[in-house]
Amino acid sequence: MHAPRPTPWHEALHQLQREGLPHALATVVTSTGSTPREPGARMVISESEVFDTLGGGTFEFQVIDAAREKLAQGEAGMSLEAFALGGRSGQCCGGFVNVLLEVFPGSAATLAIFGAGHVGNELVRLTAPLPWRVLWHDSRADVFPAWTKEQPRLACRHAPDPQAAVAALPAGSHALVLTHDHAEDRALVDALLQRDDIASIGLIGSKSKWASFRSRLSDAGHDDAALARVRCPIGMAKGGTGGDKTPYAIAIAALAELLPLMGNAERADQRGLAPAELRALFT
Repeated sequence: MHAPRPTPWHEALHQLQREGLPHALATVVTSTGSTPREPGARMVISESEVFDTLGGGTFEFQVIDAAREKLAQGEAGMSLEAFALGGRSGQCCGGFVNVLLEVFPGSAATLAIFGAGHVGNELVRLTAPLPWRVLWHDSRADVFPAWTKEQPRLACRHAPDPQAAVAALPAGSHALVLTHDHAEDRALVDALLQRDDIASIGLIGSKSKWASFRSRLSDAGHDDAALARVRCPIGMAKGGTGGDKTPYAIAIAALAELLPLMGNAERADQRGLAPAELRALFT
């Protein structure tokens, strides 16, 4: 029986990019003297795994530590790390290596969808080309369609407890609430309002539904400033009055409303290194 083939860096990079998970690509860009690997050698580091190698030894462990420290601190972007293989790395090679670290923070944004009904299905299908991580929740078991297994950056979660489901969301998540049950919708909105790090909250329904929810949520202790965080009905940006109420149309309208909220601000990992830094490295 053969041992499984180790995953090469390029396969791991493709998979992590596809799934929108945080990771770093380490590339040897220059080397002098005796070194473990040649320029162009690459390794991919995630929060829990390492793919391929830069030659092993203390030097490699230091590269991994540097990458994981940046991942833990959310330091996206490129940086140059210098390693003297007799100094910083304590190896006997005696060479010198410059490593380019490219840290990718993962998906640009996280969208939590609560409800796997008709509108939820259309929303998830429409988000497939977008660079978002999608967390799809439903309190009912076995309601997620088979095609979800083929969609990258999508996680389906059986979530019978609204409080626990909301507590598990990453900070900065955007949430859309559209379950099959009004009581569950209200419990989810209540839990979402208890967190001050949820980026936006959208609730499906009518103005009369929101009036009823608003009264109940106010009685539960949420003030006007908190309640103003909820958009209901969703998909009604800029004073729209509705129109086509098919699930597909509602999903399109809800996503159009979300796009500016999810943001497209320039990220550090998309800027690269300063030209002067590169010139100093290669001249």
